[in-house]
Amino acid sequence: MELGNISQPVYGPGLEAPGSSTPGLVAMVLGFLRLVQPNDLPIVLCCLLFFYSQLLHYELGFLVCIAIGLLFIILVPLVGCCFCCCRC
Repeated sequence: MELGNISQPVYGPGLEAPGSSTPGLVAMVLGFLRLVQPNDLPIVLCCLLFFYSQLLHYELGFLVCIAIGLLFIILVPLVGCCFCCCRC
């Protein structure tokens, strides 16, 4: 069985961005990321060890979000257990 002259597919990015099925969600996520960290990460700060304090100050938005997330991870089960076990 011979298939004849079948061309090889060309893989790669197109000239225009593909349409998204959730443009509202994409815009909301990009807005949040711009709010948390409006600037790009400087490469120089990542390479030098003694600039950790500047890097931590630069990443303060992400660190606050992580701290709030960890606080919720710890407090929600604890409060739920207190409401469940200690019903007054």
